[in-house]
Amino acid sequence: MTPSNKNTFSRRSFLKSSALASGGMIIGFNLFNACKSDVKPSIDLSQLNYNDFNAFIKISPEGKVTIFSPNPEIGQGVKTSMPMIIAEELEVAWDDVFVVQAPLDTVNYTRQVAGGSQSIRHGWTALRQTGATAKQMLVNAAAAKWGVDASDCTVKAGVISNAKGETLSYGDVVTEAAALEVPEEVTLKDPKDFTIIGQGKGNVDIDGIITGKPLFGLDYKEEGMLYASVLRPPAFGQVLESYDASAAKSLPGVVDVITIGEKVRAFQDAGKGSWTWQMSGSDKVVVIANTTWDAFKGKKALKATWKTETPLESTEEHDVALKSLLNGNKFNTLRKDGDVEKAFAEADKVIERIYESPFLPHNTLEPMNFFANVTDEKVHLVGPVQTPEAAQSVVADLLGRDKKDVHIEMTRMGGGFGRRLYGDFVYEVAEISDVIRKPVKMVSSREDDMTTGVYRPASNFKIKASIKNGKITGYELKQACVNSSLWPAQASFFPAGAIANYKVDIAIHRSNITTGAWRAPMTNFLASAEQSFFDELAEELGIDRVQLHMDLLDNVKQNPEPNIEYSPERLQGVLKMAVEKSNWGKTEAGVYQGLSVYYCHNTHVAEIADITMEKGVPIVKKVTCAIDCGIVVNPLGAMNQAKGGVLDGIGHAMYSDFGFNNGIPQHNNFNSYQLIRMGQTPKVDVHFIESDIDPTGLGEPTLPPVGAAVANAIYKATGKRLNKQPYMSNMNVEKKVLG
Repeated sequence: MTPSNKNTFSRRSFLKSSALASGGMIIGFNLFNACKSDVKPSIDLSQLNYNDFNAFIKISPEGKVTIFSPNPEIGQGVKTSMPMIIAEELEVAWDDVFVVQAPLDTVNYTRQVAGGSQSIRHGWTALRQTGATAKQMLVNAAAAKWGVDASDCTVKAGVISNAKGETLSYGDVVTEAAALEVPEEVTLKDPKDFTIIGQGKGNVDIDGIITGKPLFGLDYKEEGMLYASVLRPPAFGQVLESYDASAAKSLPGVVDVITIGEKVRAFQDAGKGSWTWQMSGSDKVVVIANTTWDAFKGKKALKATWKTETPLESTEEHDVALKSLLNGNKFNTLRKDGDVEKAFAEADKVIERIYESPFLPHNTLEPMNFFANVTDEKVHLVGPVQTPEAAQSVVADLLGRDKKDVHIEMTRMGGGFGRRLYGDFVYEVAEISDVIRKPVKMVSSREDDMTTGVYRPASNFKIKASIKNGKITGYELKQACVNSSLWPAQASFFPAGAIANYKVDIAIHRSNITTGAWRAPMTNFLASAEQSFFDELAEELGIDRVQLHMDLLDNVKQNPEPNIEYSPERLQGVLKMAVEKSNWGKTEAGVYQGLSVYYCHNTHVAEIADITMEKGVPIVKKVTCAIDCGIVVNPLGAMNQAKGGVLDGIGHAMYSDFGFNNGIPQHNNFNSYQLIRMGQTPKVDVHFIESDIDPTGLGEPTLPPVGAAVANAIYKATGKRLNKQPYMSNMNVEKKVLG
């Protein structure tokens, strides 16, 4: 970056960062135009011949552009928004762009991960540089053809013009341009000149989705492919002792029955692994069949005997263990400011509350599945995974192969929410194919997914605050969690820096139940706990909820704290917007409002929930959501992400519960496990702060605040504080699962 122009980047920075992950797009059709008789058929961009330009871009002789999408698409919209960034700086018409999902390629791309709402944030500058550099090289090639200076040329919609009015399309000069040296510097566009970024663009895969085109892992097929269904231990803590496959083998369509697990145990015994590794060391019985249905029927016919290897745990035991940890003194301190003990000792009043949350499954619409074909030459893997590079490394180690021989292609995913960060299903199918040496796809049923998966860990928080002379003088947050804990950075979220005496402690209860990241890890419940607590503090202090937050954020502004993650100004900005847009405090009779403001995943969000009471049951009618995520790349996609996060947050906070009895999950399908239903979804009114700050993520940040917004509104309506999720169960309200 040169000192004179923040939008000018050097060749060195381009070469270093142009390999960062991007996204891609596929052109769709407009239904209304398609119905008009005089509309000419559009060009099928997928059928054109393209010339390679770089790892991200191909250009056809007609000037059409293919953009490769390295990042996994899990519904968060990167396959639309990331190509928009490249296309903006490349200066091409959006309708002339076609996208291909790139395979895993650790040479040309980095961070091919879908997680943490970080794809746009990490890719922003590199994607812009990629487009701008390609544009400059194309202009340089045209200028050389004409014998003019490149600075005298202009570009619009992929057509280069000179001062004489002569024109060349990108397709006319792509071969020459690709052979040129990368420019020493390129200038990025001023955000005020954006013509694609900031304009709402539809999901580029929408036509394929609604017409049933093969986009997802479950759609993938190869000739001669077999199907596998895996019988795993029915309880956490159990391992396979013996099995009888005679009945299964007699069924039509069943090809074979095998066991896997030996390579997994060898891998574990060698001390190898990855944070994506969440697997039992038990042998597993695998039915190989001609169809998914044949494989499922074969698995049901298996007779297996299981033995207990580690304790069979129950939810009641977890609850006792977590409360014991909270009341104990074995903590790891993540952050300590001032002297909280002194603040509590000198306080006029100390308030302490405990907040509880259950385990939760991820509930992706598309169950876990993956394809593998292991041969002597290579390992070919295809399917939906959020961490393809980690999967490649683990599979290589698991099978004793070189990483370069493990080839991974990514399909679109029918949901991830953190579940597909963990590649157990990839490792299983790789071992299966290695045994049978045939192409095979492992497919899990919904019951498999819900009972043998990775779960959000149960977590409890104890929050304690001291009040002296009408001010909050001390704040202590303690967490007890199964297998996991807050991250160090999360200890520096709000209210860090706002209260002089501040402390965050964590304690972990170890369990044999596999747990991991779940949409907005840790903050998905921490925000509910803390923002419910601040609502109670505001009432205790006798001040408006909004004013309490504004005052605390003013404390940060007046006493700048460098070691915090959030911006007090940006949090105040979203809070003011939410108050204005929600008509805070001025609703009609019978409508009760609750407030929550939160920062996570680099994005600032404020939400206000409106509820009514009908026959003693709280009904969420509306949620007003104000967001500061910097530049909004694709407003339409951003709106969808924001609304989805709010609805997901309401559903799990209100209805969803999950537990274990002697190691056995207590739900296995949606007939007993409740997600939010269509009739329970409120209106979600989303507003974005206008900004020229670099963009941050949106896949997760709107979920955490809404639990507290709803709980605080319910308190206004009923006078009952809700400190345990799911709220409906703890309000003693009858839950109609299919209602």
